[in-house]
Amino acid sequence: MTMARPGLDPELRDLLADMPLMTQLTPEVLAHLRQLPSAPVDSLLADRPVNRRDITVPAGDGAAIPLTVFTPAHTDHRVTAAPCVYWMHGGGMVMGDRFSQIDIPLEWLDALGAVVVTVDYRLAPEATGTTPVDDCYQGLLWVAEHSAELGIDPARIVVAGASAGGGLAAGVTLLARDRGTPAIAAQVLIGPMLDHRNTSASSRQYAHGPGIWTRDMNEFGWRCLLGDLTGDRIPAHVSPALADDLSGLPATYIDTGSAEVFRDEDVDYAGRIWAAGGQAELHVWAGGFHGFDALYPKARVSATARRTRTDWLTRTLTPHSAA
Repeated sequence: MTMARPGLDPELRDLLADMPLMTQLTPEVLAHLRQLPSAPVDSLLADRPVNRRDITVPAGDGAAIPLTVFTPAHTDHRVTAAPCVYWMHGGGMVMGDRFSQIDIPLEWLDALGAVVVTVDYRLAPEATGTTPVDDCYQGLLWVAEHSAELGIDPARIVVAGASAGGGLAAGVTLLARDRGTPAIAAQVLIGPMLDHRNTSASSRQYAHGPGIWTRDMNEFGWRCLLGDLTGDRIPAHVSPALADDLSGLPATYIDTGSAEVFRDEDVDYAGRIWAAGGQAELHVWAGGFHGFDALYPKARVSATARRTRTDWLTRTLTPHSAA
């Protein structure tokens, strides 16, 4: 018997009906997916006045972490330092690269004149435990330390990510709070992957779809990431829902769909930020499945979700003059 659950937005349902969907991830399926072409970043840059710079920075263990910096062209950041969006891509911790979902932060480059930096953290199962979030944190430290060179206002650095990248953004924000550096102005968590336990009502409702990410696939991703870590050995910055204390976090934006696996863990995370005295804005988009706005950006609910995020960032990053 199928569990009662919120249905899909009618427009999204029709679009999804034409897409072949997988319901399971296995090592063999993952190997195949990793052979598919990377996200087509060149086409996204073709009509944008953007300068691109590819660099590598050292991880804590000395491995090279690739970063790409996108800077609005024709802007003199020596005069006015820009906000920065530090982007962590999705892919269930096991796939994707730094250009996955890059169209989302590039919209903020257009709207806010933001410098966008995106990081290629190492993927599970080859990299397990704290490695992916530590890679992201080391990249963020480099950005903050080179803010003048990059034309970035160090007081307006935003960490952002979708799905696994949203979970990594939450973990990086916890690390930065606990270590006292760098300063983060805001975090944007888009359908974030926050809780390895998979015990929520929404995870059971969408154990087998519909959508592009199911409970079964989520369990595969977490198994790959956690490796030998179990129980009390799992750090909160790896599975942020485990954090006992959500005080002292920067302004937070969380959105999710009502028809997706991560709905309840995302809503709970926002509620716990409020309970700790923090500020969070939460949107649950009716009928949205996981990744709906990235997969179908022109659907009405997707366009609204993306515009609402940009509006929030604009409000959050615009300096306010004293009354």
